[in-house]
Amino acid sequence: MGCKIIKITRDNYEDVSPRERVLTTLLHREPDKVPKYIRFTPEVKCFLRDEMGIDNYEDYFGIEIRRVGFKPAREVPDFAKYYTNLPPDTEFDDWGIPFVAGSQGHLKRELYPLAKFKSPKEVSEYPWPDFMVPYRHEYLEREVKELHDRGYAVMGRLTEISGGFIFETAWQLRGMHNLLVDFYDNPELARLILDKILDINSKVSRRFAEAGVDILWLGDDVGMQETMFMSPDMWRTWLKPRLKQMIKSAKDVNPMLHIFYHSDGFIEPIIPDLIEIGVDILNPIQPECMDPIKLKKLYVESLSFFGTISVQTTMPFGTPEDVRQKVKQMIEGVGKEGGFIISPTHYIQIDVPWENVLAFFQAVDEFGKYQ
Repeated sequence: MGCKIIKITRDNYEDVSPRERVLTTLLHREPDKVPKYIRFTPEVKCFLRDEMGIDNYEDYFGIEIRRVGFKPAREVPDFAKYYTNLPPDTEFDDWGIPFVAGSQGHLKRELYPLAKFKSPKEVSEYPWPDFMVPYRHEYLEREVKELHDRGYAVMGRLTEISGGFIFETAWQLRGMHNLLVDFYDNPELARLILDKILDINSKVSRRFAEAGVDILWLGDDVGMQETMFMSPDMWRTWLKPRLKQMIKSAKDVNPMLHIFYHSDGFIEPIIPDLIEIGVDILNPIQPECMDPIKLKKLYVESLSFFGTISVQTTMPFGTPEDVRQKVKQMIEGVGKEGGFIISPTHYIQIDVPWENVLAFFQAVDEFGKYQ
């Protein structure tokens, strides 16, 4: 990533705030220009700070959307008793899932605290997280207002690691194999686990809506490269009704809240279902798995699209010109009539050339103007 900073140039849109730009496009109207978004891994954030002198990349690149979340728990239950042979000083997330480092800072190996559970009683007695204690969220209205006053759109996500997931949280607690077997052989246990997670996430979703966020981040990775991870019918049986309830808990408070749904991979068969239950924004639309331009034509009036620039191919392995042309193609094919926030499809990792990051923003500036 070694190269000098190239200052991004922009036209000055003093009469259009970043929030107005985002909300206009989410209402399927064309704002002054296409909004943009990006996330970096911890390693890249360190590079930006230490090598490039960029302390706040969101301000530097003019990111229109800012995140708010819940504070960490002050006390963590004794989750270690649910495991054997954990590394010394293992840390746990709110759900009791241990952080055992993977190959990069945003990745971790999973160990499963509910893996050996046999009965609903064990699930009921597990120390489920309580996000509703006041110190974890009582500041949200103030943070949202401060960001709104600064002109930004605000997205609520529980934490950077755990954000509105049902299936992912369930299998990270139970183990993927165990949970899928439960769907067939132990449905009572599966229902109890999923409903515990649903109850917690519904309260969190409602709280974000009360605090006044513009966008609520929900999601579950249920897609693979060329097919769904589970059959659409299985998704409709186990996940769709719960996702619908979680969305309802938030939209009952604010019907204008924009629901963001993240799933990597191919999920075309369930897109009409997502629209039916209240999803407004689809992310990240990996171009290796689904054609963003085709989806825009199919769902131009129903969905906004957030992503489309590949971190699997274009960003790490393309040239700056490749990045430039892909941004141009996506803006021309997905950005018409609004409904588009352009972004890499996942975190920018340390192997992405810095020149490609700059090329992304320069191309957005060059091609993203509607007027």
